[in-house]
Amino acid sequence: MRRLVALIDGLNEAVGRAVSWLSLAMVLVTAAVVLLRYRYQMGSIALQETVLWLHGLLFLLGAGYTLKADRHVRVDVFYSRFSPRAKAGVNIVGSLLLLLPLCGWLLWLSGDYAATSWRMSESSGDAGGLSAVYLLKSIVPLAFALLALQGLAELLRNVLRLRGELPWPATGEQGPGEQGLAQPAAQPSAAPPEQP
Repeated sequence: MRRLVALIDGLNEAVGRAVSWLSLAMVLVTAAVVLLRYRYQMGSIALQETVLWLHGLLFLLGAGYTLKADRHVRVDVFYSRFSPRAKAGVNIVGSLLLLLPLCGWLLWLSGDYAATSWRMSESSGDAGGLSAVYLLKSIVPLAFALLALQGLAELLRNVLRLRGELPWPATGEQGPGEQGLAQPAAQPSAAPPEQP
């Protein structure tokens, strides 16, 4: 079980780090669109759609990595006060009842969505837009597969912790999703100037 968790973690870590570079590409392409439009009075539907594609790829393929790093949005009323064992229990129940069924359902729906796009060789509806929209739509089921795999890894990780086969995070140690929630450490004061 540990090997499977490590394998899934490694996969989503690699994908997440790779797609993080898409944010830089998105900024550069957006800057090019603005420069072309306002400096040279030229527009490019393809460049504008490229920004949308990059945005979609970044968020879709980064979802599994975000779950792995515990950086997803959580409406937290009680969870932060729970013991590590209680948190593991909540995570297991949430994975089994919410995350994995939702990912399975969306994977099933998005597979048909992508297949339909492939059958019709879907391309942009705008003149001068990007062709091969079916490639982008194929990323949707892949994204839910990666998210479901990471959900499985999180489920197994919590089961291993409850069984005593994986260590718990140290008491008082901030987990990856809790950074920034604790009070900042006091900064040492500057040394007084030396007297001659």
